[in-house]
Amino acid sequence: MPAELEARAAERLARERATYDAKLEARADKAQHTGKKPRGKPPAPPRTGVRVDDQINLTDPDSRIMPVAGGGFEQCCNAQAAVDVDTMLVVATGLTQAANDRQQFTPLITALPEPLGEVTRLLADTGYCSAANVGACVNVGIDPMLATGRGAHHLSWHARFSQPPPLPLPTDPVTRMKHPLHTRAGRAWYALRKQTVEPVFGIIKSVMGLRQCLLRGLNAVSGEWSLVTMAWNIRRKATLQTLASG
Repeated sequence: MPAELEARAAERLARERATYDAKLEARADKAQHTGKKPRGKPPAPPRTGVRVDDQINLTDPDSRIMPVAGGGFEQCCNAQAAVDVDTMLVVATGLTQAANDRQQFTPLITALPEPLGEVTRLLADTGYCSAANVGACVNVGIDPMLATGRGAHHLSWHARFSQPPPLPLPTDPVTRMKHPLHTRAGRAWYALRKQTVEPVFGIIKSVMGLRQCLLRGLNAVSGEWSLVTMAWNIRRKATLQTLASG
């Protein structure tokens, strides 16, 4: 078990190091473009080695303790899905032991069906936002729309109909991405995210009844998640066919 704990500690260090480096890069970019020192304390470097509260689950060693919505922690895996806006069909899936979504963005893009030229825009919440992920979209010709923070749910009438000033050029990819998110057209595009992917996860949980996986082990659970999303697609295609036939 100590060797397993050490291996997991090394994996965690790699993930936390990537997050730490991304935060440092973001602070450096902000300082460069504003000419001012960023507010707040710089991020603390990740801790190395095994921690006193590290644990191993003997029933499913591949799972991990992760924070869940509403507070608290559960022993689980992190399921990912990319959903088509027009049809609500799942077009790519992933499953990981890491709770952080930022590191799952590029693998999900890689899993998208070819040709990627048919994918023109990618919407994702703030959990996926990083300079590296914006660059990953740009590199394959996809227009990224990743939320850079939690926005207000109820904008004032003035903010709802206002437009930002023109974007000064040249600028970096993250700043170029942020600008459309504050336009009326960009806000309308981004609003499609919560009515596209959120209902899919909600229906899979509440209607199809997947509250927990039945299998154990990363490969087995990955297969189970693929079967579940396949079942969703069959269900959704039947609905689309019914709608098309009137």
